[in-house]
Amino acid sequence: MHKEIALTPEGQAKLEEELRHLETVRRREVGERIKEAKEFGDISENSEYDDAKNEQAWVESRILEINQILAHATIISKPKSAPAKVTLGCHVELRDQDSGEVHVYQIVGSAEADPTKGSISNESPVGQAIIGRKKGDIVQVTTPRGSVIEYEIIKIAR
Repeated sequence: MHKEIALTPEGQAKLEEELRHLETVRRREVGERIKEAKEFGDISENSEYDDAKNEQAWVESRILEINQILAHATIISKPKSAPAKVTLGCHVELRDQDSGEVHVYQIVGSAEADPTKGSISNESPVGQAIIGRKKGDIVQVTTPRGSVIEYEIIKIAR
């Protein structure tokens, strides 16, 4: 049984574009590399051929992975009004209670999480702690290292 995956409309579009690129451009490029490597002769000791075959395997596995994600995805719809609670797709401002530092995150499904770009998974420690909470709530997040950080939810937006 497959786990359902939450995606924003933007995340869905990004995955669909990556899939199109892999199927139309990368497959052709890798096929050409394999063809050229075969022309060098003996493929048993041909590193070009081995590299191209490895890349082909990666491309095909990524295509399969994206198809699986899209097949089991639930697209997060955006409500017309401002959210009262933190839900998938929300942009949330959190203030660290110790340092006063403010962090801004978008809560997304695990398939499109990218913490370096401010998108965190609803399954991450911070995501789990704030889902369903309201502005003004203080939440405690236990980090993977075991320390506890307290955040105040200062803003929830779409």
